Amino acid sequence: MRFLTRIRCPYRPPPGHARDPTGPGGCPAVRPGRQQRRARDAGSRPGVGMTEWWLWMYVAAMAGGVVLFSRWRADPRGVPRSEYRVAIAIPLWSGSWYLLMALGGGRTEVAGHTLYWARYVDWVVTAPLLLVALMLTATHSLPGRCWRLMGVLAGANVVVILSGLFADLTADGAARYTLYAIGVLALLAVYALIWGPLRAHAHRQPEEIAGVYTEAALLLSALWAGYPVFWILGPSGVGLFSSATTSLLLVVLSIVSKVGWSILDLGRLRALSNRGHLTVV
Repeated sequence: MRFLTRIRCPYRPPPGHARDPTGPGGCPAVRPGRQQRRARDAGSRPGVGMTEWWLWMYVAAMAGGVVLFSRWRADPRGVPRSEYRVAIAIPLWSGSWYLLMALGGGRTEVAGHTLYWARYVDWVVTAPLLLVALMLTATHSLPGRCWRLMGVLAGANVVVILSGLFADLTADGAARYTLYAIGVLALLAVYALIWGPLRAHAHRQPEEIAGVYTEAALLLSALWAGYPVFWILGPSGVGLFSSATTSLLLVVLSIVSKVGWSILDLGRLRALSNRGHLTVV
């Protein structure tokens, strides 16, 4: 009688792996499972894991800003509630798009590097809102708001952001740096408006409020200068900084320029109100 013996392969795949029946020698080959493939792919892209941590840190900072400014809005101390609404809208909008990036979205591969397009969607709204907040400080005790000047400021700022976006999308080196130069020129125009006509409006107010404007304008100008510097030194430009390093620098810069700047602006106005020096029309 012929006996058939079922031969079992002594090899057992580790947890999280799947068997592949096409393995050689009668033993199933082992295919990485979904978790292992994700870990392998992440490991092949240096800095991806750290970048995600920094994005989550940013989301947490924006959430903290929303909570803080909401609490301040409940006790405005003489500062118009409209200014608190602007301060709340900035981290709320920005944090939403960074949450998308932290979850793996809001990015695409363009011209050999990762383009975080969600950042530009964030900036095209939050940067004009920061200028609105600065304008409200510049006209605190004045009978009217300079909305026409605000429109010119916002328009120049949008040119800055779109120039960066189109430069990121362009593979041609000459075109990329041309668009970058256009963005830098537009940023210089923003500075000229902040320190020219808008500053003139601010100095029509009492000295204490004009001083708050000067501090806020100085901080915002210094912080915004970092964006074109990090852009040109990062993967979009000469590549001196890695994608992970650029992401970290932009996260820190954006936290300070959005939540940190609003804390300075509103905090100084609230302090003036406590001393009875805040006059609002």
